[in-house]
Amino acid sequence: MDYKMPHRCPVCDHEMKISKLTCTYCPTKIEGEFSSCKFCRLPTEQLIFVEAFIKCRGNIKEVEKELGISYPTVRGRLDSVIEALGYGTFKEKDPENEKMNLHEESLRRQEILEALERGEISAQEATRQMRKQD
Repeated sequence: MDYKMPHRCPVCDHEMKISKLTCTYCPTKIEGEFSSCKFCRLPTEQLIFVEAFIKCRGNIKEVEKELGISYPTVRGRLDSVIEALGYGTFKEKDPENEKMNLHEESLRRQEILEALERGEISAQEATRQMRKQD
């Protein structure tokens, strides 16, 4: 059975490195320090979103339909993926947008709690995602 490679240490929560590769056919093993792609480090929930976003060619209305989520939720998830990939998100400074951002944050927190409740993410991952929002 294949498992998704952990990128964070379960003990200290620091980044882990790939140090050994094994051939699935022959006994060849290679040891060293290898890097993984940015997308490989995304949690499953974000990978599902990215796949839907690409499938829908970036059309937010189509992503809403595909995933059965609201427009603010799509925007919030897109922002979280952008941030997780190491890019800053653009936030406009106007009172109406700030109200929307607070609403989006509230929706995002609710989604995190629901994912935790359904067992899709661990308590540690939920805590990490909540802290990242602050």
